[in-house]
Amino acid sequence: MNETERGRVASLATAVGRGARRGGERARAGVYAVADRIITNAPRIAVRDLATLRKQFPGLGPEELADKLVAGAAGGTATVGAGVGAAAMLPVPPAMPTELAAEIVGVASIEFKLIAELHEVYGVRAPGSTRQRAVAYLGAWAEERGIDVAQPATVNAALGVQMKRELRQQVLRRGFRNMPSLAPFMIGAAVGAVMNRRDTKKLARKVRKDLRAKQVPWDLPVALEK
Repeated sequence: MNETERGRVASLATAVGRGARRGGERARAGVYAVADRIITNAPRIAVRDLATLRKQFPGLGPEELADKLVAGAAGGTATVGAGVGAAAMLPVPPAMPTELAAEIVGVASIEFKLIAELHEVYGVRAPGSTRQRAVAYLGAWAEERGIDVAQPATVNAALGVQMKRELRQQVLRRGFRNMPSLAPFMIGAAVGAVMNRRDTKKLARKVRKDLRAKQVPWDLPVALEK
């Protein structure tokens, strides 16, 4: 190989390396954008309080009501997974990164609402404003746990200067947990639905176990007011 050829190879290697770095930067930017979208959406998601839930599901106790919420959420995330899985099996998948981002955000929204409403059912509502509660529940979703209202630091710690960065990292770990199993060819509608339903139920089991240890009976606030 003469000097001219070596120069061309070196230039090509530099160009390839530059392209890879740019691709990696774009990928990171996309991942952060999805996480930030989840964080931004959380306070806007309508969460039913305990009174509303009991009115909509009359005659049910806490565990039965929680079962209903879990079943509904699992059905919702299964539908999201089926849609994305079906799109991935097409001869020319349509904008798959966009489809994946939509699934992650969609599943996160459904599971966030579930977590928040489970806290209502078990009488462990996070303190503070709607936004403060959203941050607390988003942290609970990301860490797959229930909040501890008896220790305000566990709720308020996420509200400091570094909140967005720390919460983003939590959301990234939680929201992208299934990425290795989804790539490179995805999984088809049926398996996509099964995976999402399974993961949502697994999340709910962890959170419910945690909340049962802190559960406040429904009649306790009434008794205290007397």
